Amino acid sequence: MDGAKVRNIGTQGFVPPRIPGRTIGIGILALMALWMILSSVYRVDVDEQALVLRFGRHVRTTERGLHFKLPRPIESVIKVAVQRQLKEEFGFRTEDPGRRTRYAAQGFDAESVMLTGDLNVADVEWITQYRIREPYNYSFKVRNVTETFRDMNEAVMREVVGDRSVTEVLTVGRQEIETEAETRLQELANQYEMGIKIEQVVLQDVNPPEAVKDAFNEVNQAQAEREKMINEALAEFNRIIPRARGEAQQTIQQAEGYATERVNLARGDAARFDALLAAYRRAPEVTRRRIYLETMNAVFPKVKNKVILDEKAKNVLPLLNLQREVKP
Repeated sequence: MDGAKVRNIGTQGFVPPRIPGRTIGIGILALMALWMILSSVYRVDVDEQALVLRFGRHVRTTERGLHFKLPRPIESVIKVAVQRQLKEEFGFRTEDPGRRTRYAAQGFDAESVMLTGDLNVADVEWITQYRIREPYNYSFKVRNVTETFRDMNEAVMREVVGDRSVTEVLTVGRQEIETEAETRLQELANQYEMGIKIEQVVLQDVNPPEAVKDAFNEVNQAQAEREKMINEALAEFNRIIPRARGEAQQTIQQAEGYATERVNLARGDAARFDALLAAYRRAPEVTRRRIYLETMNAVFPKVKNKVILDEKAKNVLPLLNLQREVKP
């Protein structure tokens, strides 16, 4: 009996403590106040801007630091990284960035395979780096802004590549393609009011498709060999032709000099003859004697043995050694 009495007291006689209704109300108010305080304070990082929305409508933009707003659901905040450089990859994806970055390049042919202006096919991989310049436009002007931006990139790159030959795309035209794609992409982003500033468009890798890569390399080798042979021929041409032209010019100048010399000598001889003729006409005897003396003066030094006879000498028999050999 005593045990049953005790059990009845333990199960039926226990009365829970009563909590006053005022205490419950104060606790609820305290929780609401705490929730309002926590939902009214927000922090913006150094590389961000915050868009404050009141019932879904943008009312202000705040910079970095600690800020206050009306509690939810009256006002809400959207944070946008405006100082961070963002990028989109096309034709490949970065799997493991680091010292040795690993890329996944399979399964993105729909993005990278393009038709060039000379009806060839090129596999173009590129990166577009950009920043968010206007957070409001970026968040509200365009629906699905990232997907739209990627579609714009593909459209612009296909247009730029389609204006060039496959040789330009693979070799010398890469810098020009990057610059033109960046300019056109910025113009299109401004037209759509996306609030994006294009920093850089970089061609990561440009190759012919794998199915024709071997044949394309053979064509490139043949073209390189052709260019080599043309350059060698031009070098040989530049080595021989200018020398031949110089020798021909030298021969012509020598002939012209010889002709001028002969003409001048002939003119001098004619002028000297005219002067002699004029002197002869003035004094024939004197001129005849002077010519005779000048001629003998030129002839006598060349004669080895000389015999001089006086025409006035008489009764003299000159003895000449006619047997002696006269050496020239």
